[in-house]
Parts: sequence; structure tokens; C-alpha cells
Amino acid sequence: MQGKVEICGVNTSKLPLLKESEKEALFKKIEEGDMDARDNYIQGNLRLVLSVMKRFSSSNENADDLFQIGCIGLIKAINNFKPEMEVKFSTYAVPMILGEIRRFLRDGGSIRVSRSLKDTAYKAIYAKEYMTRTNLKEPTIEEIAEEIGISKEDIMYALDAIQSPMSLYEPIYTEGGDTLYVMDQVSDKKNREDRWVEELSLREAIHRLDQREQEIIRLRFYEGKTQMEVSSMIGISQAQVSRLEKNALRSMRNYLSC
Repeated sequence: MQGKVEICGVNTSKLPLLKESEKEALFKKIEEGDMDARDNYIQGNLRLVLSVMKRFSSSNENADDLFQIGCIGLIKAINNFKPEMEVKFSTYAVPMILGEIRRFLRDGGSIRVSRSLKDTAYKAIYAKEYMTRTNLKEPTIEEIAEEIGISKEDIMYALDAIQSPMSLYEPIYTEGGDTLYVMDQVSDKKNREDRWVEELSLREAIHRLDQREQEIIRLRFYEGKTQMEVSSMIGISQAQVSRLEKNALRSMRNYLSC
């Protein structure tokens, strides 16, 4: 990373250096919707991204990747900065750039994504930012595809690829001591009634449950409904569905182990 002059096709030795008065004038134009002023403002602040990148000089991450992630943080800072905050833009932007890079380093280690996929995803993100600011509305995936000349399927695949994976055991909701996990929201499309009854001999164990517990087991494991769907169908809270489901499974296990 040290001493690298060209990053993502940008010659860092020739980046413009804006005076504070020039920044203020450009930002006024940005607020009026001038996209050329916005591009000039981004170019004039890319040195901030390079400055933040130096803090990660010991990282093994590719400098181009860090630069692109830092640019996303810079764009977010421009989108949210207000002159009335009475702070310098650099003071506001550096923590956002830093946070974006740290998030990337923290979340990006589980699955390695190819360079071409990352480039496609970043192009789509930049195009979305630009089109949202220009048209004052969020573009569709088809509009983004037309703007950058990449198929919508490739864009969706690339955007999915850079998302952080989530554990099935990630807690998403807690009520009264009962925790619901991501896996509780996943439909089970494979396990149907015949397979459970014939292969695991559960019919008698299920018949010993009360009517509501039987209904929950049927909907959850025979029809593959999520806990949210079951709660809506039988008119009780999702936490209650989770509690009754756990009780029913415990009763069935106890019966089958006797």
C-alpha cells in the first residue's frame, strides 16, 4: 500500500487540493443539485480517503479495495453533511470513512469475494448514489443496469456477494426470556408430514400434545411455515409460538425416549 501512486485508476499524485473557500462554494452548488460540483467536491476530498487508509498500512487488504470502501464513506459524509453543523467537512468525514473501512475489515473476512464482483458491486452502489441525487428518487435495478452497462442479474449477484453472512443462530428478538433466532424465521420446505411420521415414528407423540401444540407442529414442520406466519394464522404472538413449539418438542422427545 505504501508509495502506491495509482489506485483504482486514480493518479493520487495529481489529486486537486481545494481551499476552504472553494469547498464552501462547491457545497452551496451541491445543495442546489449541481452534480458537476458534487463530482468536483468528491475529487477534492479524495486525499481524506488516502489519509485514513494510512492507518491501515499494516493490513493485508488490497489498497484498491480499501480506497473504494473509503470512497463510499466519503460519499455518505457528503450526503449527510450540513454546513450549519459548524464543523469542518474533514472533521465530519474522517470518522465516517474510518468507520466504513473498519466495517469492511471486520465483516469481510468470512467469505472472500472476487475482485470483479466487488468492482461490479461498487459501480452499482456509486450509480445508485448518483442517480438518487440526480433524480431525487431511488433507481430500480433495471435503471442502474442501464446506467453502468451491466446486466441486472450480474448486479444483483455482485451485491449479494458483498453482503455479510449471518448465522442461523443470530438472535433477532427477545420477549419474556424467550429468544427468537434467524433459524426460527426460515421455512422448512423439505420436511413434510409423511416423512416425519413414517421415518421418525412421531404420530403417537404428536397425538399426546394438546390441540394448539399439534397445530403449531403441523404448521411449522409439515407445512414449512415460519413462526411469524404461524402466529398470524392462529392469532397469538410470535414469542408464544416459540414457547409452545419448544414445549411441544420437549414433550415429544420425552415420550420417544421412554
